[in-house]
Amino acid sequence: MNEQTNRDRSKRLTRKNAQSTYAEGEERPDFTRAYYAPKGGLPGQSELMTGRSVFTEAYAFIPRGVMTDIVTSGLPFWDKTRTWIIARPMTGFSETFSQYIVEVEPGGGSVRPDTEEGVGSVLFTVEGEHLVTIGPETFLLSPGHFAYIPPNMTWTQRNHTGERVVFHWIRKAYEPLEDMDPPPPLVVNEADVKEVAMPDTQSRWTTTRFLDHSDMRHDMHVTIVNLQPGAEIPFMETHVMEHGLYVLEGKGVYKLNRDWVEVEAGDFMWLRAFCPQACYAGGLGRFRYLLYKDVNRHARLRGFGR
Repeated sequence: MNEQTNRDRSKRLTRKNAQSTYAEGEERPDFTRAYYAPKGGLPGQSELMTGRSVFTEAYAFIPRGVMTDIVTSGLPFWDKTRTWIIARPMTGFSETFSQYIVEVEPGGGSVRPDTEEGVGSVLFTVEGEHLVTIGPETFLLSPGHFAYIPPNMTWTQRNHTGERVVFHWIRKAYEPLEDMDPPPPLVVNEADVKEVAMPDTQSRWTTTRFLDHSDMRHDMHVTIVNLQPGAEIPFMETHVMEHGLYVLEGKGVYKLNRDWVEVEAGDFMWLRAFCPQACYAGGLGRFRYLLYKDVNRHARLRGFGR
């Protein structure tokens, strides 16, 4: 299958699977999108060790400056690949998901990417192009592409280009429902998804919702939150959903529990369930972040903590 055929198939299936796309000829917002990707490397030996990292009982803040070569990890059955693991289930940290930033060099990838059964995945590409096969279909993914992979579905990844590719990989142990199948795979580019304006904000605060939020088959949502300069989330959200937030573009100030934290593109935040949160956008450009949250399931009682 040649590259043009992959492009055509990816575009065709994207339109078919998208939950909220633009109609043919419909006018789209006039703005560009940026996606920060870590570069690795090492700090100089003359630099101060004091940084912005914070780890508390309610939240963790991992600034982009600590995502260096020495904190990467390999993955089994992946070739020419390294990962920054920025969230994983553990006591006092993430409980429902893991999140990786995956860098695959030319010719690298995997035909056996996940060794754990029952895991649903989201891939979000931030740099480069790569081929992802989900079941019988192959997609050409580029920056802004979102892919949902249901649990126990066969998939592969390959970097067929001469440049590195970088993507987020969010994994969650899927919580099945009786008499309800898992949701189907979905591939769509952010540019093809309409932003949903939050009420009474004059579209200065919007969300890009890749998945159908009314579909109870989904047990996680991964969206992009978009804030125009000066826009804000003006109240302290305090809710049951655990969050992972990766800043894709711009800068802002986030209220995390009792602390105000200045954040920029490339920073990551983990928020425990019920951690109070609010934010406002700073700088001259848009402030945007990739957001994970667990949804649509009962609070687990039996076996918790065992």
